[in-house]
Amino acid sequence: MSVERARNLRKSMTKAETLLWSRLRNRGLEGFRFRRQHPIGNYVVDFVCEGERLVVELDGGQHATRNLANEARTHWLQQQGYRVIRFWNNDVLQNLEGVLAMLQAALPRGPSPARFTRRPPPKGRAMRSG
Repeated sequence: MSVERARNLRKSMTKAETLLWSRLRNRGLEGFRFRRQHPIGNYVVDFVCEGERLVVELDGGQHATRNLANEARTHWLQQQGYRVIRFWNNDVLQNLEGVLAMLQAALPRGPSPARFTRRPPPKGRAMRSG
C-alpha cells in the first residue's frame, strides 16, 4: 500500500517539494543520491538519502495541527537509524539556498568514491565504453 501511495504523492508534489527536488535529483547536492516520496515502513517520507540515513520532510500549514503525529513519525524514523530534518514549505520557497546549505551541513564532506562506482555489467554483457 505504501508503494502505491508514494507513486500518487510523486504525481502531486507541492510547489516547495518540486522546487527542492529540482536541486536534489540526479545527485544535484554534492553528489548524494536522494529519493522522493519514498516509503519507509508504514510512512512515506518526502525525501531520503538512504546512503546517509537522512530524511528531509517539508511541512506546510496543515502540519502545524499534526504535531503529535509528526513527533511519533520522527521518533519511529530515528529508531530505525534515520536523522530527520524538517523545513517549512515557505523556507524552501523563499530561501532555497539556505535550505540547501543546511542539508549540506548535515551530510558528510562529500560522497565517498564508492557512490560513483559503476555496477558490473550483467553476466554475458560487456560494458560499453564512452
